[in-house]
Amino acid sequence: MNQAIELTLEQEFNLRCFAEQVKQMSREQAQEFLIEQHRLMMIQKTMYQDLLKQEWKLDVNFTSP
Repeated sequence: MNQAIELTLEQEFNLRCFAEQVKQMSREQAQEFLIEQHRLMMIQKTMYQDLLKQEWKLDVNFTSP
C-alpha cells in the first residue's frame, strides 16, 4: 500500500465545507464536536469489524451441536 489514498472531488468539497463549519465554532463547541466525532468513529470501526466477522464467518459458535 505504497500509493497515497486520495480523496474524490466530492470528498474534497465536503472537507472544505466541514473546515468552514469548524472555523465558525467556539473552542468549546469544537472540542465537544471533536469528542462526538471520535465516538462515532469508534462505533463505525466496531460495526465494520462485526460485519467482517460475519462475512468471513469468524464469529462461529462452536458449542452448538
